[in-house]
Amino acid sequence: MKIVLDTNVLIAAFISHGTCNELLEHCALNHNVVLSPFILMEFRQKLIRKFGFTAQEVEKTINLLESRFDVITPVKLEEPICRDVDDDQIIGTALAGNCECIVTGDKDLLDLKRVKQIRMISPSHFWALEK
Repeated sequence: MKIVLDTNVLIAAFISHGTCNELLEHCALNHNVVLSPFILMEFRQKLIRKFGFTAQEVEKTINLLESRFDVITPVKLEEPICRDVDDDQIIGTALAGNCECIVTGDKDLLDLKRVKQIRMISPSHFWALEK
């Protein structure tokens, strides 16, 4: 299955050993994960500014993500879907990658439930479906 892992899921996977960490490992082995330069940029900024990681640590992590997952350019939406334009970038990534779902902890995205063929699924719900 082709999926997008939202920035918040990636961050949670790298800062703690819980659902998102297990989910990331599972997806790396069993699914086609699609990311975008926008997701990686947001990941980089938040790990450095909010969580105090060094630029060198973050670059190693991004290199790992880029080596394992497809990084594509999001499509530009004809009109905004979300209140937060960053969320539109996530949807644009999933559309460009012909993904089936976005795994996210973002309430605004989860409230949408679906955009075209793309389902919005929380990490715990996705993990429950996979087990």
